[in-house]
Amino acid sequence: MERMSPLLRRRGKRRPEDRVVTLIGKPGCHLCDDARAVIEKVCTDLGSSWEEQDILRDEELYRKYWEQIPVVLVDGAQHDFWRVSEDRLRRALTE
Repeated sequence: MERMSPLLRRRGKRRPEDRVVTLIGKPGCHLCDDARAVIEKVCTDLGSSWEEQDILRDEELYRKYWEQIPVVLVDGAQHDFWRVSEDRLRRALTE
């Protein structure tokens, strides 16, 4: 197993394959479909994992994000909403 250098660990640098992208959306949402396609492509290219959560099945997510879906989180922090930029997501996972 490859070990992270102490300098990178202190700076919080993580490899793309250690990152997790979360798509918060709902069924039948065309923007969510577009976001899913971008996330799948970028995560496949970089080896990052991703998951999807249905805003209609979680009251807290509904209250927090309803007016912004689709919402994209990277490692649990909000990264983007409505339209997902492939370049911006790729940078977030590699910087």
